[in-house]
Amino acid sequence: MTLKDNYNRDINYVRIAVTDRCNLRCFYCMPEQGIVYEPKDHLLSYEEIIRLLTILGQLGFTKVRFTGGEPFLRKDFTQLIEKTAALSAFENIHITTNGTLVQNHIPLLKKLGITKLNLSLDTLNEERFKKITRRDDFSKVWDTLQVLIKENFSVKVNAVAMNGINTEDIIPMAELAREYPIHVRFIEEMPFNGGAKENQKIFSSKEILSTLHKHFPDLKVLSGKHGDTATEYTAAHFIGKIGIIPAFSRTFCTTCNRLRITANGEIKTCLYDGGVFSMRDFLRSGATDLEVKEKFIELIRLKPKDGFEAEKFTTQSVIRNESMSSIGG
Repeated sequence: MTLKDNYNRDINYVRIAVTDRCNLRCFYCMPEQGIVYEPKDHLLSYEEIIRLLTILGQLGFTKVRFTGGEPFLRKDFTQLIEKTAALSAFENIHITTNGTLVQNHIPLLKKLGITKLNLSLDTLNEERFKKITRRDDFSKVWDTLQVLIKENFSVKVNAVAMNGINTEDIIPMAELAREYPIHVRFIEEMPFNGGAKENQKIFSSKEILSTLHKHFPDLKVLSGKHGDTATEYTAAHFIGKIGIIPAFSRTFCTTCNRLRITANGEIKTCLYDGGVFSMRDFLRSGATDLEVKEKFIELIRLKPKDGFEAEKFTTQSVIRNESMSSIGG
């Protein structure tokens, strides 16, 4: 069984934010003072998450990604991924992390077969890292990346391309894919920054590609698959790949295959909607598994055509004041 929305897209991938807390303060994500975190009892419990994953598995979902905030900040996160692996419904269990807290958990991740990680890293310059994240943790993240590569993890390095901030890092970051068997992906900056700033000029996917082409004239595009958000490229002597994610331009929506569940249990059928249903409240009202299953089917059928359609029903102030730390990316 595979669920389809009204645009005949297969929906089989769920992203779950397990916490809205983060130990970094990346300025494109939240204000320097942070955001108002959800009280603990507002978050989905691990039992509730496993219940939802069990139901989604029955609906044909095969991929789950745990995000945050920083997922490893949540107490006993490892127990959640152990229980998820035990479900056996999900052939792909992925994690997105900032890399500051991962190293001690690498043996367990390998044991569970969770070897696909997205690592957020926007620069290779230590001072710029400190400016962007407002924390002095570059060496910790870099060391984590080296260990993950050594341990044969499939690593995607996600770098948000920010106009006038780190565009000079695009080429050095891309060079990592020449040296290492990793995917380096450049992401258009999005407006979800917890009210940290307004009216930012987006460094577009076209500008990113132009920058890369100037340095790698033999850059060639690779064929993609359904659900890909990144257009991938390679060049001569590259071991890894380069990707560009037009997260603001939203040109990948026609093959979107995902559903999002925020840290407080809000369902987002699109990154650009304001949240369409509180699954947390529904669960806690006594909904049966069948009722939850039917609600998921209903929500997926209402999934908007693209991010622009979703945005029409969401005020700009809501978008601007949401934090990626709460949404889960």
